[in-house]
Amino acid sequence: MTGPVQTGYAPPSGPPRPPARGWPRWLIVATLLWALLLAALTWLSVRDDGPTVREQRSLAQAGPVVDRTIGDLVAAAGPDALVELTPPVVERGCRVTPFEDGGTLERVAELRLTGEEPRALLDRVAEALPDSYRATVMLTREGTRLRADAGEFVTVRGQETEEGTVRFTADTGCRPLGSGYEATPVTGADAESDAVTGALRALGRPALGETELVAAPCPGGGSARTVRAVAGPGSAATPTSAAAVLAPLATGPALVDTPELYAYRAGPVTVQVHLVADPPSVSASTPCR
Repeated sequence: MTGPVQTGYAPPSGPPRPPARGWPRWLIVATLLWALLLAALTWLSVRDDGPTVREQRSLAQAGPVVDRTIGDLVAAAGPDALVELTPPVVERGCRVTPFEDGGTLERVAELRLTGEEPRALLDRVAEALPDSYRATVMLTREGTRLRADAGEFVTVRGQETEEGTVRFTADTGCRPLGSGYEATPVTGADAESDAVTGALRALGRPALGETELVAAPCPGGGSARTVRAVAGPGSAATPTSAAAVLAPLATGPALVDTPELYAYRAGPVTVQVHLVADPPSVSASTPCR
């Protein structure tokens, strides 16, 4: 029979618990050292290692790679190629991640070599590019195509156009904008500008709007340059009459004389006149020497 519990008395609950103990000091120190080591290794990796995905290089960082690529392509085509560089195109609004906007940069070089078929020019360029590009030429359902990798996740493509030229593009794909792409200012383009002015004057057409000046660095130094102007209204010149008024400006015979294009050399500069294009235009270019 259980006796009455005495008021104010708590029955024993076992032996007393030992006081709570924290982490050992050596374990805390080791954890801090390990965290510092990981932080240092991460910083060194970001500083020294190459990018592993395209999103690790901004448009500002990829821009010089694209510029260099265009120069490499022009140089690979050789000093006798007819060159037309178009202005860089930056498009914003793509999505790098669901939370970050980005942009793309594309540059184009249109090349032609008198007396050589576009497929042969594609092969020539693929062979002359540095090995790091791993350039290949393949036959696809859309025709013959060149594919290459310029590094830093810049894609290179080449294909024949309806006008018989080969169009090469260097494309960054969608990237963070960073500080944005800034084209290198064009210098030393006096000969190209004078050639465009002379051709327009001979045709009796003023320049419509501002003249475009585009350049790309050549691998051996210097730059490839194009100066282009849209031809304004004037006399309705036919290809035959255009050839007649432009021939006196040429150094030697015409390089191309077709209804779509009249091209000639004026000293070291190559002039291309597209009178049946929409809009008509005149360009003067210097390749990589």
